[in-house]
Amino acid sequence: MASRAAVLALLLSALAAAASAQLDVKFYSQSCPSVEDVVRKEMVRALAAAPSLAGPLLRMHFHDCFVRGCDGSVLLDSTAGNTAEKDAKPNLTLRGFGFIERVKAAVEKACPDTVSCADVLALMARDAVWLSKGPFWAVPLGRRDGRVSISNETDQLPPPSGNFTELTQLFAAKNLDAKDLVVLSAGHTIGTSHCFSFSDRLYNFTGMDNARDTDPTLDPLYMARLRAKCPSLDDNTTLVEMDPGSFKTFDLSYYGHVAKRRGLFHSDGALLTDPSTRAYVLRHAGGAYREEFFADFATSMVKMGSVEVLTGTQGEIRKKCSVVN
Repeated sequence: MASRAAVLALLLSALAAAASAQLDVKFYSQSCPSVEDVVRKEMVRALAAAPSLAGPLLRMHFHDCFVRGCDGSVLLDSTAGNTAEKDAKPNLTLRGFGFIERVKAAVEKACPDTVSCADVLALMARDAVWLSKGPFWAVPLGRRDGRVSISNETDQLPPPSGNFTELTQLFAAKNLDAKDLVVLSAGHTIGTSHCFSFSDRLYNFTGMDNARDTDPTLDPLYMARLRAKCPSLDDNTTLVEMDPGSFKTFDLSYYGHVAKRRGLFHSDGALLTDPSTRAYVLRHAGGAYREEFFADFATSMVKMGSVEVLTGTQGEIRKKCSVVN
């Protein structure tokens, strides 16, 4: 039984490698050479007006890739007979859908029926990081759009409440390792989060239901600040900076916060519970190895962006990202 499972794992890994090998940074060099310029023009305009949109766009790509691979399935609307991923609980706080449609429309105008929504989203995520003063990387392209989106499948998303074991298992299922986990977690350096995503750390942590029942792994001073901003478990509207002081800038300050036990989520704090990820956090907490981290982040983004992709004649090229053709 164990050997059969090992063979299956190797087969899945080989299939994933074969699919990602079909992606190419020059995929549209003949069919739509202007695609990156079109996307970037829209991104520059949007982030100049609303720089806080960068984090949500990066998060959207992440949520797309962890469910059915990077196939644009997170962008599909629910139908009368099906609840789609975007309407599942983990995705209810996603934003930027309307802007993604606007960018896709601009790409369609330049190159009709050519560039997938999945590729548009991958380019937007890269530009969201770069325009926030983060790294730039060449995005392998050639993804096709999926035709299926099922809300129940979002249980594959790494939750903000996850411990190290749970997180590494969910990453491993996508052929991503512990280094990818600690590197990609730094995406939390840009953007905001609703209180309810972490308020269980502030109130009723173990079910004792008293004022001192808080997460002991969280720095007490940071805890007090968070409780001031999020006064109860029932707060569904307040937004908190994930990287206080520089939430619009892609930098290494995230690791500085995590090293001081000031990571916002359980999943951030979990990085300190494993020797390898803890060492990575501490190495980058001081900000002295910026280029090294930027290179690591680019590598992990390309790796994640290749997860379970559809290529060739699989799937379709959607005209609108919210509906199948």
